[in-house]
Amino acid sequence: MDTLPAESSPAAGSGLHAAFLRLREQLSAAIVGQSALVERLLVALLADGHLLVEGAPGLAKTTAIRTLAAHLDADFARVQFTPDLLPADLTGTEVWRPQEGRFEFQPGPVFHPLLLADEINRAPAKVQSALLEAMGERQVTVGRHTYALPPLFLVMATQNPIEQEGTFPLPEAQLDRFLMHVRIGYPDADMETEILRLARERARQTLQEPTPPAERMPQAQVFAAREQVLALHVAPALERYLVELVLASRDAGRYDPALGRRIAWGASPRGSIALERCARARAWLAGRDYATPEDVRAVAPDVLRHRVLPSYEALAEGWDGERLVAALLERVPPP
Repeated sequence: MDTLPAESSPAAGSGLHAAFLRLREQLSAAIVGQSALVERLLVALLADGHLLVEGAPGLAKTTAIRTLAAHLDADFARVQFTPDLLPADLTGTEVWRPQEGRFEFQPGPVFHPLLLADEINRAPAKVQSALLEAMGERQVTVGRHTYALPPLFLVMATQNPIEQEGTFPLPEAQLDRFLMHVRIGYPDADMETEILRLARERARQTLQEPTPPAERMPQAQVFAAREQVLALHVAPALERYLVELVLASRDAGRYDPALGRRIAWGASPRGSIALERCARARAWLAGRDYATPEDVRAVAPDVLRHRVLPSYEALAEGWDGERLVAALLERVPPP
């Protein structure tokens, strides 16, 4: 997705919007050649959702969430998912204190506001289910006690599409918890040249005195921006359009019988909610106080590709969720 221009509107003139524009510029300066990832990361932050990023190694996935944490007043944790990882390694565990004669809970990395779940599909089902509760319920249960997670809680999980050996594919219930599934590719020649220049500058800076930390955005500004996003105008016709997209994923035969046979399962109501929130966030980032059909169509592939499951027939023909969503966008007319 290309960088969105800021338009003239009440939203564009607000201090919150200006703060997010600066944040986008700071992220874009550090993450060269991945404008789509930058935009989706900000959309997820504004829509209060989680992000699944799929891409080859070396495409700045870890750098993206680290840079966001450096410019937000929020702690960051990274968990490298491996087959021998245990749920307690993620959620925390109760430690016996013999001097006090009681158990004391030691929180795990999931209690950080920003969490990077690196190569999430390498963890077994027990660990994935522990993360599922944290993402869906914003809480963690250890023993007989339940602990609330921070109000600001964003999980960015990554997947490596190259290696499949020793991986545990995420179940559909887990995938549905992610607001968006973003696929990123390699940068072009100009962007790669810029990456070389940026890498040289960073190498020089490591040999010099460390620069003072940048001004960090308070969490209160994030919550205030989310309120503005939720207050953004969505016309009834646009609501009907995005709902019709989701309904078509469940009964595509109304538009195309062949397409209907290619879809095994459509998106859940959670898909409708995610589609509307992401369209709102994209419109707000563009400086508008209203959403348009283009906002819905721009975010629909990332919102729906992991929620629309191809049938066996479609898989044999080379169809995947992304191609199915593209076909739905072609057949469902916008308002």
